[in-house]
Amino acid sequence: MKVMIFLGSESDFGAVEDALVLLKDFGVPFGLEVTSAHRSPERTLRLVKSAEAGGTEIFIAVAGKAAHLAGVVASQTVKPVIGVPVESETLAGLDALLSTVQMPKGIPVATMALGRHGGSNAALLAVEILALNDEALRTKLVTYRAKMADKVEAASLKIKEKL
Repeated sequence: MKVMIFLGSESDFGAVEDALVLLKDFGVPFGLEVTSAHRSPERTLRLVKSAEAGGTEIFIAVAGKAAHLAGVVASQTVKPVIGVPVESETLAGLDALLSTVQMPKGIPVATMALGRHGGSNAALLAVEILALNDEALRTKLVTYRAKMADKVEAASLKIKEKL
């Protein structure tokens, strides 16, 4: 698997549903596991080492509340780690955002937006990183971006027609 996705809990799955579709569409092999930095730290460390041994190149860590999962993963690998904070009822995700983005010097985590948008952008950032050494993937990414631009132009034309 090129990309390994860790969810801090089963309830975080909604943040990556769209991301999984994107990775499939780009043909990027990925794995998905539920593991917690706090409730199952030994499992988390074991999964990181196993994923690395299996060829994982990028980790995506999705967690809410204290959200230490991305930092714990980053502390165990020199591969890129992308953190996706998840909204919570208590602090609307601010707690998870700060826990993910405030990493100490030397242990970087690329932090995305909260929730589904962050999950999708994490998948796209993983694709961009992989595309640095994969021309076919880079071509798919250029095509994806062109389709997005076409949709914007079509939306503009549709609105102008209403004037």
